[in-house]
Amino acid sequence: MLSLSYYDKNADGWIISRMTSDIGNIGEKVTWGIVDMIWGTAMMSFILIIMFAINIKLTLVIVALMPIIMIVSSYFQNKLLVAYRKIRKLNSLVTGRIAESISGIVATKVLVSEKQNFIEFEKITDNMRTSSIKAAVSSAVYLSVVIIISSIGTALAIYFGGNGVIMETVSYGTFVMFLTYTRHFFEPIKEIARVLAEFKTAQASIERVYGLIDEKTDINDTKDVIEKYGDMINKKTENWDEVIGKVEFKNLKFHYNEKEPIFNDFNLTVESGSKIAIVGETGSGKSTLINIVSRFYEPISGTVYIDNIDYKERSISWLHSNIGYVLQDPHLFSGTIRENIRYGNLNADDEKIIEISKLVNAHEFIMKKEGNYDYAVGENGNLLSTGEKQLISFARAIISNPKIFVLDEATSSIDTETEYMIQKAIDNITKNRTSFIVAHRLSTIVDADKILVMKQGEIIEAGTHEELLINKGYYHSLYKIS
Repeated sequence: MLSLSYYDKNADGWIISRMTSDIGNIGEKVTWGIVDMIWGTAMMSFILIIMFAINIKLTLVIVALMPIIMIVSSYFQNKLLVAYRKIRKLNSLVTGRIAESISGIVATKVLVSEKQNFIEFEKITDNMRTSSIKAAVSSAVYLSVVIIISSIGTALAIYFGGNGVIMETVSYGTFVMFLTYTRHFFEPIKEIARVLAEFKTAQASIERVYGLIDEKTDINDTKDVIEKYGDMINKKTENWDEVIGKVEFKNLKFHYNEKEPIFNDFNLTVESGSKIAIVGETGSGKSTLINIVSRFYEPISGTVYIDNIDYKERSISWLHSNIGYVLQDPHLFSGTIRENIRYGNLNADDEKIIEISKLVNAHEFIMKKEGNYDYAVGENGNLLSTGEKQLISFARAIISNPKIFVLDEATSSIDTETEYMIQKAIDNITKNRTSFIVAHRLSTIVDADKILVMKQGEIIEAGTHEELLINKGYYHSLYKIS
């Protein structure tokens, strides 16, 4: 379970390539390669024993070539590994470009940038083709050198064996039989050389896959916490404490880049059941604050307390199970409306789903859809409007009855009529829950218990809507132009 920062730093295509292309490459090369290696090694060993039994001196002549083959193999194997590492890296770039093009198809059409995208994609694929050709040439040269050495071995066997026949130290029948076994001895060597070349492309893929598997998450529970409360997979819910909802930030320091700190000695206390709105200019730390509450990121120093307990003393799964999170751009999974809502609580029955849908004002539009709750929403919910997706994401977020609720600019990309519906939904679902609402539209937060105005990671104003208007400070200026 990797932390959010990993996905911030690595493109989707980079990860997808490892999970598809690299794993497929490993399966293809390794499976048959192991079979061929076992067959080749067994055949070589068997033939070598027979050759020693026929004529030790002639066999030693053939065996003397093996160190040369090993040196040549070592040189080319290292060269091929470097080449295949580059190819797999370029393959990730190609996969990433494809994924990015598909997800950004609307922007591509609007900006009429098909030609530019094609040129960039062609440049990447040409680079991959050139690298693949170079690797193929190196592999072909390697195999050719092994064949040449094998031919030299056969020639030496003919030379020394022929002299033995002339000198009558070797019988003609022995000579012919030895030549036959010599030819059969080098066939597995050629096959093993081919397999070793293929293993290098598999090794490059294995390194990338294990690099992903071994990637360490930035956020971990301690052994003691896992032992008591379980982890993300095996949850020990019987030991989980009930959440009341009080949240406190104490001496918080955080940065993405050391040269650009977000918070420096930040302090804030939010009482349980409070509705807190957070406003401010872009980059002021609004979204970062709620990401720290949700433990998607952890503070560099300082402490976050949930109900007066350091949230690191409880499991990540415990915290996430008690937080409902709604994003600005809600993501729905392919499937039905029912499945998407139930995703927030897999044990929820149909009655509960309908109850929650009514609470967030989603039931009415759902019943107008063909199939009602069995309506297929399409990939990422593309068959629904933004407002409809938002309401479904509300239902999904609260169906598990979280004690802490987070909305990150949930009304910034919807029309006025839909905003009214969503505002009513927000009023319903924030009752008796500690709520953090990040908003650009100040009209949606006028009834918040407290509004925090942030600038450069600090709270420069705090109070109710009426109090802040009376103060005629920064919030008053924002409200006038909103």
